[in-house]
Amino acid sequence: MGFLYEKLARRALFRLDPEHAHELSVHALSLLAALPPLARLMAAWTALPSAARPVEAFGLRFPNAVGLAAGYDKNARVWPAAAALGFGHVEIGTLTALAQPGNDRPRVFRYPRQEAVINRMGFNNEGAAAVAARLARQPRPGHRPIPLGINLGKSKVVPLDQAVTDYLSSFHLLADHADYLVLNVSSPNTPGLRDLQDGDRLRELLGAVTAANRDRAAQPGATRRPILLKIAPDLTYRQIDAVLATIAEFGLDGIIATNTTLARPGGFAQVAEAGGLSGAPLTRRATEVINYISRATAGRLPIIGVGGIMDPASAGEKLDAGATLVQVYTGLVYRGPFFAADIARALGDRQLV
Repeated sequence: MGFLYEKLARRALFRLDPEHAHELSVHALSLLAALPPLARLMAAWTALPSAARPVEAFGLRFPNAVGLAAGYDKNARVWPAAAALGFGHVEIGTLTALAQPGNDRPRVFRYPRQEAVINRMGFNNEGAAAVAARLARQPRPGHRPIPLGINLGKSKVVPLDQAVTDYLSSFHLLADHADYLVLNVSSPNTPGLRDLQDGDRLRELLGAVTAANRDRAAQPGATRRPILLKIAPDLTYRQIDAVLATIAEFGLDGIIATNTTLARPGGFAQVAEAGGLSGAPLTRRATEVINYISRATAGRLPIIGVGGIMDPASAGEKLDAGATLVQVYTGLVYRGPFFAADIARALGDRQLV
């Protein structure tokens, strides 16, 4: 399937503006999501053999190790169709408390020779309240074929000193609908957001959200939601150590490594487009960060590995470095809609060897 996509469909899609091509794919998957019998039939076709073991992480069971990273399904329109493509989980968003259009277009740029993308989307989304209302009409936690993560960010117009209140607004609106939640403090496309990875700001944010999570779990019929932090690949190892210490202090359930990078390795040194770089140029750095975190935590902190997964081998490298799960997005652009199924099958075969 990947070969046919790369030879035929990708050529047609790559003639389109990248964001327009993305919107067409979202529309196609939303149609599939509206046809549950067809989606279930496709999910049975892409599912791993019964001998393959599910992945257990932060109290959840994942039918396979491959997820759809945040950024694709920003507004919870297509995730019910994700299992049909072979995904073992989906992370929607990034969502902000306030609806926002994101940065000016054009804001997505492909680099086919390098199998890379630069984006400066800027958390364009319909806002936490609108997406919560949509999720209320969709399958709920405990009634889904695959786990659903919800990725939370800061609204652009909210000052940094009010960021905690902004995240808490989104948490209160969306926690009931999530299998797990992610605090995204690492996108390079919202001014000042990455400052939330630092010292006291991170402690304040994690302290407030974990306290809200405990309070919520104390309510009748509620359960605690796993909370993860998504970090940048551009942190130094000393900065990563500080982040890990704060994660341990507040008992977070896991970490996502990594977001897109502001670095411009190799030929990208001459590229003037602002934004986060993803795809093959990020492969090595993301794996290095995963390996460092795994060693620093003695493998006790679950890691979702993201960044430069372009084939089963690079996915396997993330797991070998210490990741529990992986997520893809840019690889999907270059390899096609059944990329997750291909990777999950290859990783499943590794279990059976």
